[in-house]
Amino acid sequence: MANEKILLIEDEAPIRDLVKLTLETSGYSSIYTAENGEEGLRLAQLRLPDLILLDLMLPGVDGLTVCRRLKEGEETRNIPVIMLTAKSEETDVVIGLEMGACDYITKPFNRKILIARVRAQLRGFAEHESGTEIRCTGLVINSETHSAKLHGQELELTLSEFEILKLFASHPGRVYTRNQVISRIKGEDYPVTERAIDVQIVNLRRKLGEWGANIETVRGVGYRLKQGF
Repeated sequence: MANEKILLIEDEAPIRDLVKLTLETSGYSSIYTAENGEEGLRLAQLRLPDLILLDLMLPGVDGLTVCRRLKEGEETRNIPVIMLTAKSEETDVVIGLEMGACDYITKPFNRKILIARVRAQLRGFAEHESGTEIRCTGLVINSETHSAKLHGQELELTLSEFEILKLFASHPGRVYTRNQVISRIKGEDYPVTERAIDVQIVNLRRKLGEWGANIETVRGVGYRLKQGF
């Protein structure tokens, strides 16, 4: 049985019960639930869970406010947060990711996808790092030598392309908005347009050949490296 603590903040009882049952049947036994944002924040500070599943549409203190407060708290800021969202909440998804949430799942959700996303976050993402190297299904990135090889062949990448690929390969499955990509590789307030990021992604995919298809476009949100391929 998995010993990780998971906090589920969801106001709709049928969804709350379904998520809890899905987690339990997958081996997770330490599950805490909250019906609203206030209770969720209290439990997060009390239990310090390893992962939080957070519904955005909560009564009282809404999910985005809960996410912001979690990321502001010294003890809770590093807890990974997966947002549970409706299909119509695209804008809120982007805001939540930029606040610090790690991922999101659209309702109604696929139970296998839910468990895959939970496991990815709890194991620190599906990555294998050794020293300065990041290894990911045929790809080897070395930060010290600033090199990237795919199936043993050196990739000719620009500085920005290298940093984008390293960012994605460090956290497969994690969605990054265009603004997050800019801030992570260039720093805050760097004068680069979101369109420029799209162009760099196109060029990066081209240089990666068939492997480039693993960089997925998440419509209306941003990009991620496909998880578990």
